[in-house]
Amino acid sequence: MTDIVNLDNIEVGIDLVHISRFRDIPFDENDTFYKKNFSKEEIEYCLKFSDPSKHFAGKFAIKESVKKTLSLKMNMIDIKTEHIDSKPIVKIPSKKFQFKVSLSHDGNYAIAIVICQKIE
Repeated sequence: MTDIVNLDNIEVGIDLVHISRFRDIPFDENDTFYKKNFSKEEIEYCLKFSDPSKHFAGKFAIKESVKKTLSLKMNMIDIKTEHIDSKPIVKIPSKKFQFKVSLSHDGNYAIAIVICQKIE
C-alpha cells in the first residue's frame, strides 16, 4: 500500500537570472540597488569572490524563488540567504515556513529552485 502525501502545504518556486544583469551594474557603481536587495552579510559574501556577479545573481534567484512560494508580500531584503557547508539556506522573519534550496550557476545563468513547506 502506498502512503498518500499531502501536498497542500508545499509550494515550489523557480527563478532563472542572467548573470550579466549584475555584471552590468557592479556593486561599486550602484550600491543603493544592492543594499536594497541584499543584507550586509550577503554583500560581503558575494564580494569576496573574483566574480561577485554570479553570486549576486544566484542569491537574487533564490530570493525570487522564495517570493514565488509565499502567500505573503515580502521585500527582498527580508529574505536572508546563507551557505552552510556550501549549501544555500533561507531565513525569513516568519517561523511558519521551512525551505529547501537548490542553486546552480552555468555559463551566463544562475538558477534556483525552492521548496517551501508551511508549518502548521
